[in-house]
Amino acid sequence: METTTASLQHLAATSKQVARRLLTLGENRLELLAVEVQEERERLLHAFLLALAVAVFGLLAGLTLTAVIVITWTGSPVCILLILTLLYAAAALFLCRRVLGLLRNWQSFSASVDQLRKDRECLEKIFI
Repeated sequence: METTTASLQHLAATSKQVARRLLTLGENRLELLAVEVQEERERLLHAFLLALAVAVFGLLAGLTLTAVIVITWTGSPVCILLILTLLYAAAALFLCRRVLGLLRNWQSFSASVDQLRKDRECLEKIFI
């Protein structure tokens, strides 16, 4: 009878240890996720502010260049405005494709996903 009681106590102690380790592991992964969320938020805000600044100064430069070209052009101002419009539209389409490419390849929380994948593989080795 004592061996059964001792074996149950050992099983309970081992179960508690496994549960503690799993909770610690989960806590570490949640902390990693929180840090990555903060980093992603800051990176996204920084990228947005830089893109906004580029857009504002690009617009100002484009307007100034357009005004200078139209004022100094001796031919038809409508023709040069159409040509400049086509050039600006081509540049906008090029930049739009670049942004869409960046968004397609954006990888958020890659470190957390890698750690969770490693944890799953480790747990599979232990329990299987």
